[in-house]
Amino acid sequence: MVNFSLKSQELGRMLETNITKSTLQYLNALKENNNREWFTEHKPTFQKEQEQVKSFFNHVLQLLNAHDEIEKLKIFRIYRDVRFSKNKTPYKTHFSASFARAGKHRRGGYYVQVAPGNSFIATGFWAPEKNDLLRIRKEWELDSSELVAIIEDNSFKNIWGSLVGDELKTAPKGFDKEDPNIAFIRKKQFIFTKSFTDAEVLSDDFAKQIDQAFKTIRPYFDLMSSILTTNLNGESLLDEL
Repeated sequence: MVNFSLKSQELGRMLETNITKSTLQYLNALKENNNREWFTEHKPTFQKEQEQVKSFFNHVLQLLNAHDEIEKLKIFRIYRDVRFSKNKTPYKTHFSASFARAGKHRRGGYYVQVAPGNSFIATGFWAPEKNDLLRIRKEWELDSSELVAIIEDNSFKNIWGSLVGDELKTAPKGFDKEDPNIAFIRKKQFIFTKSFTDAEVLSDDFAKQIDQAFKTIRPYFDLMSSILTTNLNGESLLDEL
């Protein structure tokens, strides 16, 4: 039985730039006791672990900014919105954050989730707005060879696997269901994910593993950014500076 009492020396310790075993232990305990009474009783422990994870996410931010430009780090709250959910448990049983890229010419984003047995990173395009989605589909209708070359590259695929995300069961309106690129055209999301074991999460180089994986996604981001900032003739859609 894990003791979740907060010791004074733990409060004063310097925050580290990795995920600690106590964070996973706390999340496991929260999963077993997902109610307001338990959470309130153990709130000092939650606050300690939250600060630890914030320190880790900020470390990831520093690593990303060494090779990209991040506009915003958003650390998601632990509290669940249960208004429209059948699951009425009040708290998430993970810590997570997103990293938004800066500038109109940079598209895509990064996501990190830490949870016992369910830690992963994700990147790509979660919910393209209507015009962006049409532009992407029109690009694949015209030619998907550059996309295929990127995502089928062994060094890329060994890290990220296959493109995932919600998709239509048939061709979207205005597209031919027999199109050779229909597998891409049907997609509504364009996402890659990578899972990590608890042992990997607790390793000293977890942040570096995340950063290295996100570095590998750059050719995909460069392609998608080019598509979403030009028309089908390759002419820029960005406002002139």
